[in-house]
Amino acid sequence: MTSILFKKGMNLDLNNLLEGWPHEPGQIRVRKIVGNDGKEKLQLRIDLGLIQMEVSGRPDGLKPHGKESVLEWHKERAAEAEAAGQAFSLNPDECGELQQEGVQYYHRYISLFQLGDYPAVIRDTERNLELFAFVRQYAEREEIAWSFEQFRPYVMMMRTRAKASIHLEKEDFAGAIREAEKGRNAILEALQERPEPAETSPEVEFLEQWLDELRSKRPLSRLEVLQREMDQAIAAEAYERAAELRDAIQAEQKAAR
Repeated sequence: MTSILFKKGMNLDLNNLLEGWPHEPGQIRVRKIVGNDGKEKLQLRIDLGLIQMEVSGRPDGLKPHGKESVLEWHKERAAEAEAAGQAFSLNPDECGELQQEGVQYYHRYISLFQLGDYPAVIRDTERNLELFAFVRQYAEREEIAWSFEQFRPYVMMMRTRAKASIHLEKEDFAGAIREAEKGRNAILEALQERPEPAETSPEVEFLEQWLDELRSKRPLSRLEVLQREMDQAIAAEAYERAAELRDAIQAEQKAAR
């Protein structure tokens, strides 16, 4: 056991950092600070304190084996082995190290999503999806690969939310709906290999509910407004007005071709 002594008078009580920033169960609380190195850091509040992360590179700021991440180091090892015609595989300990690293990126992308940094969320979710694929390809045991793959739908959902949210920032509801539909369909496809019905996936259920919300909030196009007005005119037996609206609709459709 290693013990570390600190100078008398040093105040290491985390309560000083957490004062006025309580943990709230079920809530993701995150903030940006400037570190001693002058660079931005992320701080994620957890029940027993906080997690501090770099905003890019490996979240803990380390460079294992001189590389940006353990994943990058193993990718280079795999490429070198294959170039030499040798087999490459990941043992359980190596997979465990990769999983711990993946959790770091998870903490960061949920923090970034909370802050609305959607491009960085896409970066980190795609990185973890790449991790899952790499382990699936090289893990010595199939059950280890599954311990990663079980999280694929969730990571895909978060990537989808980030992509759609970029469109929503521009009030592009149609683009957001397209991304949400594409993400839902991709998750359904990924779930086809699993024994349980895909429809029971909480990620699919969330995206379906979100799609309903997006569609209800989407502003009507001019063509949809004209169609609605024409339907109302017909219901009110205002046939002259309905004819005018019909002509306007045909003109809109012709212009759109």
